[in-house]
Amino acid sequence: MKKSKESLEKAYEPKKHEDDIYKKWESSGFFNPDKLPGKRKNPFTISMPPPNATGTLHLGHASMLAIQDILIRYNRLQGKKTLWVPGTDHASIATQNRVEKLIAEDGKTRHDLGRTQFLQEVEDFVEDSRDTIRNQIRKMGSSCDWTREAYTLSPTLTKVVQETFITMHNDGIIYRGDRIVNWCPRCASTLANDEVKHKTTKGNYYYFKYGPITIGTARPETKFLDKTIIVHPEDKRYKDLVGKTLTIPWMNGDIVAHVIADTAADMEEGTGAMTITPAHSFIDFELAQKHNLPIVQIINEKGELTGHAGEFAGQNANQAREKIVKKMKREGLVEKIDTEYEHNLSVCYLCDTPVEPLISKQWFISVDTKAVEWKGKKQSLKEIALDVVKSNDISIVPNRFNKTYFHWIENLHDWCISRQIWFGHRIPVWYNEKEETEISISKPTKEGTWKQDPDTLDTWFSSGQWTFSTLLESPKDNETLTQWKKRSKDVKTFHPTNVLETGYDILFFWIARMILMTTYGMKEIPFETVYLHGMVRDKQGRKMSKSLGNGIDPLDMIKKYGTDALRLSLIVGATPGNDSRLYEEKIAGYRNFVNKLWNISRFIITSVQKPKIITKTPKPTTLSDEWILSQLHFTIEKVTNHLEAFELSAAAETLREFTWNELADWYLEIAKIEKDPSHSPPVGGSDG
Repeated sequence: MKKSKESLEKAYEPKKHEDDIYKKWESSGFFNPDKLPGKRKNPFTISMPPPNATGTLHLGHASMLAIQDILIRYNRLQGKKTLWVPGTDHASIATQNRVEKLIAEDGKTRHDLGRTQFLQEVEDFVEDSRDTIRNQIRKMGSSCDWTREAYTLSPTLTKVVQETFITMHNDGIIYRGDRIVNWCPRCASTLANDEVKHKTTKGNYYYFKYGPITIGTARPETKFLDKTIIVHPEDKRYKDLVGKTLTIPWMNGDIVAHVIADTAADMEEGTGAMTITPAHSFIDFELAQKHNLPIVQIINEKGELTGHAGEFAGQNANQAREKIVKKMKREGLVEKIDTEYEHNLSVCYLCDTPVEPLISKQWFISVDTKAVEWKGKKQSLKEIALDVVKSNDISIVPNRFNKTYFHWIENLHDWCISRQIWFGHRIPVWYNEKEETEISISKPTKEGTWKQDPDTLDTWFSSGQWTFSTLLESPKDNETLTQWKKRSKDVKTFHPTNVLETGYDILFFWIARMILMTTYGMKEIPFETVYLHGMVRDKQGRKMSKSLGNGIDPLDMIKKYGTDALRLSLIVGATPGNDSRLYEEKIAGYRNFVNKLWNISRFIITSVQKPKIITKTPKPTTLSDEWILSQLHFTIEKVTNHLEAFELSAAAETLREFTWNELADWYLEIAKIEKDPSHSPPVGGSDG
């Protein structure tokens, strides 16, 4: 029996239907690969990059979810055993910072609460935040398997992290030592490179007389103990000085300086000679290690000058700068000051406090220790990370990012993995009153008073193991990590994963660390293909920001235009590795296309006498039938080729063109005439 046209609204109203549609999808069980119909042998797996447990869905997440859902649904349609693992990242330092701000509103600090109570406050905050994130992922129509949802601070992942730390330490890859790190005096913690922002700022650049040379710096407060002059070995101007010691009038009286040759000196830069500050510069630290030079700290963890600064000791380093320069002027050491100097100021991404590079005793991962069995020989983590991309074990889409990846890995230094915060995976190391050390998950039973290391691990240490740790079954007592991995069915079936899809901005920070950690832990790659999407910008191509007021809230757009319209607007015009533009008019335009689909459905429902689902291509009864079936076949082939090549925008455009131009504007209009000749246009094409 024919359905009435009135049974469907004239215009599609997403708010009335989208939540119900998602509930039906989820209750069907088909998001779970174990419940898919038919025999499905070939797996296809994506591990969702876990959103931070601090925030809400932004356009970057929305773009990621749209792309991944397309890849998942396409491969599910292809008959594969398809798994999309959702989850969230505890984002240790960012989450702790958020909760510290919340309790500060009540005039309290984490130290007032104590570690146990503060961590409970954080866990409560995280659980609320994770609920919000789950709902937002559902709002995007994401067909992920919620029965396998993961969290980087779950008991299972905590066990993985602890076991990996111990194994890497036993293999000589993890060590504790004094090295230069990024330090935030306000957060009182080390920072990863990606947790350091760079702000272009205008300030003074000072030129000082340093014996026979002139040195330049924006930070004279670090220069109290500069006792080494570096010159280029081919610089004839300083050939006679190399290897000599010079007595030089300096900030707090005469000092003895040594002149050494190194290609790090640029003959074309300034005077071609420079002094080094090993304790407060990453480059200078490497030079000091290379030449076995003393390394003395001038600025401490509070951002204050140490006793080596003489009369300025105890003062905030940045605030003491002009006082130091004033003294140097009196000593006749200032040659000139450039007041229009622009430079990149490194600040903490959480609190905007200037970051201090300084020496600190921390836990590190050695990237150069040859301790991992890989392709028949012992290799370092750095060597393996280079090999897997060079040998095409892992493909990066688009491949122009190979060059950037190689550059970053080749210049990779040992990774500082300890953080001076409470929230996160606590380091499984214990110390006693004799300063003995035990590496253990549980408290040592040996004689003595044992206290656990108060620090936690860098978030990337856990999320770097995301692809395999999320597939592990619950751990058993007295089971080694190797035994645990071998026992877990999902690891055997779904790892390595097929695609890692994420923004190009975290190629170095997350993707590279996943390769480092997984090739070590699993002795296999974490994924076969890396698909990089670009940033979503505004209509003028500007980065979206609060200051510009040009941001778009994806949830607002879903309420106004529906999820399908938002997803289409994020996909069409977006190509791998390139930034795209999004604006409300574009989303509204794709709302019109979604409405077109609705109207096509209304027409078909009212036109078909006995609707039924068919699994085979129907036999054409008219020339128009033959034509639309041939166009459909051509479209399927074209879309399939685009999707296989990760050309999602082209696939979407092809579907839109077929639906609007060929199906709606031609075939259905002809069908109306065939059904009712009164729909045919007048002879001669007149309007009358």
